[in-house]
Amino acid sequence: MLTEPSALDEFLFLQFKSGNESAFEQLFKAHYNPIVGFCNQFISDHDKSASLAQEAFINLWMNRSKIQSPNGIKSFLYTFAKSSCLNFIRHQKVVSKYEDRHLQAMEGKLNSEVLDSFDFDALEFSEMEELIYRSISELPEKCRQVFMASRFEGKKNKEIADELQISVKSVEANITRALKTLSVKLGEYLPAVLVQMIMHYMS
Repeated sequence: MLTEPSALDEFLFLQFKSGNESAFEQLFKAHYNPIVGFCNQFISDHDKSASLAQEAFINLWMNRSKIQSPNGIKSFLYTFAKSSCLNFIRHQKVVSKYEDRHLQAMEGKLNSEVLDSFDFDALEFSEMEELIYRSISELPEKCRQVFMASRFEGKKNKEIADELQISVKSVEANITRALKTLSVKLGEYLPAVLVQMIMHYMS
């Protein structure tokens, strides 16, 4: 059962609605770990749970104008997390009869623990991914090659340096340049706390 919001909650909510990043950061700090924990109890994968929580907060920020009350913030986050967990479970590569029963049980439990879904036209996290990939594609060629090899192919700096016939220091400099560029690009769309989180996973 939802509790009545306090005057402080109302003030924070209004600040958040107006696009105040400090207010959003307070909400992020209050709800991020519980959302990660909520996801993790159903999919048992902490890294994926953190990723789903990240998506939930990105969508919360993008849809802040559509949330009508302080309680709507928590409802939105848990509703989005619920949907994301179910999609993750459904799209597992190996689906056995046991997993089918498990999915039904988890779906029932999720539906009983969160509020009904809201009719939000949420920005898909894929749009943020598209922005990231587009920003990477716009990097200078050598910088892009280094960053892709490091972050998406999992190659070591020495290995990249040997392949591209450049120094290890040059590899490090190009990675730093790429991360800085991406940080600036994302900063045009997202609050600093979300940019920091995304860059943490990419650095």
